[in-house]
Amino acid sequence: MKVDGAKLLEEFRRYLGDHNLPATHQRLAVAEAVFFAGEHLSAEDVGRRVAKRGVAVGTATIYRTLDLLVRAGLAKEHEFGEGFKRYEPLAAGQVHEHCICSSCGRVTEFSNDRLERMIALLAEEVEFRPDHHRLEIYGVCRSCQQLNPLARAR
Repeated sequence: MKVDGAKLLEEFRRYLGDHNLPATHQRLAVAEAVFFAGEHLSAEDVGRRVAKRGVAVGTATIYRTLDLLVRAGLAKEHEFGEGFKRYEPLAAGQVHEHCICSSCGRVTEFSNDRLERMIALLAEEVEFRPDHHRLEIYGVCRSCQQLNPLARAR
């Protein structure tokens, strides 16, 4: 899903100011790595991206900043069964789901209006008012299928 990284970065600066937290170069570098990545990053991925830009950021600072981004509602944390968390920027009003390749780990986002309507109908049937949901589909992506037609999910 497309997000406005510059807008999210400005919202993060505002969040830090509202909570009397310094907008350090390291925090902003971590936020930029997440907001402009275009993919779901692990903390290690964030560290590599920040280092490539020549910014020295410790592992603890990366994790604390990722936690701040999640608490601020600007990033979402995912556990796709890999043994570590991945982070993606969170744009208001953009609902989407994930397909995760069990072979290469690629995460593909999709959204579907029929799925959203079906979820609302199912919830209504049991007199439930949902506030959010999460759908993760695990399998083998097209690239892995082409490389090995017999590939199976782990």
